[in-house]
Amino acid sequence: MPFISVRITRDGVTKEQKAQVIAEITKTMETVLNKDPHLTHIVIEEVDTDNWGYAGITTTEYRKSLAEPTS
Repeated sequence: MPFISVRITRDGVTKEQKAQVIAEITKTMETVLNKDPHLTHIVIEEVDTDNWGYAGITTTEYRKSLAEPTS
């Protein structure tokens, strides 16, 4: 019974996109590893960008720094 955990930041991912990710990962497990789709479990965990760090700062701050104009 495969259990796959996917972690993404919580920002603008639609219900339809998540359903597509689940379907495609399930299909990949069936195609590549011959795993039964009825036994494959996918969990998508959405993490707030304040709780995800990158380059020593939160993802929220990192993205803000990318959006700021340089002088």
